[in-house]
Amino acid sequence: MPDPGQAGSGADKGLAFVALAVAGLGWSLGFPLGKLALHEIGPAHMILLRFAFASVAALPFALGSREARRLFASPPVLLAGFFYGVAFVVQFEGLKGVTVSLAALLVGAMPALVAIAAWALGERVTRTSWIGVAAATVGAALIAGKPQGAGTPIGIFLSLLSLLIFLAWLLTAKRAPVTRSMMAVPAVTLVVATAAVLPIALILHGPPPLALSTTAWSAIAAQGLLATFLATAAWQYGAARVDSASAGVFINIEPLIGAAVGIALFDDPASAALLAGGGLIIAGSIVVVLGERATPATADIGNPAAH
Repeated sequence: MPDPGQAGSGADKGLAFVALAVAGLGWSLGFPLGKLALHEIGPAHMILLRFAFASVAALPFALGSREARRLFASPPVLLAGFFYGVAFVVQFEGLKGVTVSLAALLVGAMPALVAIAAWALGERVTRTSWIGVAAATVGAALIAGKPQGAGTPIGIFLSLLSLLIFLAWLLTAKRAPVTRSMMAVPAVTLVVATAAVLPIALILHGPPPLALSTTAWSAIAAQGLLATFLATAAWQYGAARVDSASAGVFINIEPLIGAAVGIALFDDPASAALLAGGGLIIAGSIVVVLGERATPATADIGNPAAH
């Protein structure tokens, strides 16, 4: 695996950008598909089944080599898998109380959180990036303060809390061992995440209902295979080959597409506060990632497989 601090070849970077775009597109499907499934199943059960589908696809890569199997004894990988699974449960518990577009737009604050964490860990963050952080923070505060029918206070709180847990996943996953197979770490992470979600779902809600409609099962399967397995693997591949500034731009695919789908297909309210706050979050996040200047000597927290 190439050193993420070093510039890769043009072909490698081109493929990495394609992978990051696939990840952003895959993740953007999670909210609308989840909203469809939540009509028939609770969030914890839905996430359990979603990760079960993802784990079926991941198992051949997680168990296919001795190198991958050793990752099941790696503390960073185990902790990252735990954070990853719990973050999705919290996020979709929040989705019960917010619209698809609001949930998607709040994800746009993630690059700003990454920049703050980078600064806390000693990575250089430019003045331009701090301006973007301020804009994204104001945007999130504007949405949270005046959701105007787009969300409840508990829904917004859980949605924001999930971003902090996802940040913990990024910080932990970057300490995972470097492997020859690009699929080893994401595959094991998904299997561990499924194991983490299982007791949470069973203890809180009992066994998941299986008598679901074709629409619900299709939405859950698509979440597992596209918005979880494919998106996670694509992100791991792409983020390992470009700097965090470049990778961070692609995070904004999710809020842009998610908000558009929510407004177009789910009749989500498009209030002035929502549009203004979402615009500040997305614009601020773009400023953050464009303002970063990654160097070989700095830690790349946008790259879960960097170390």
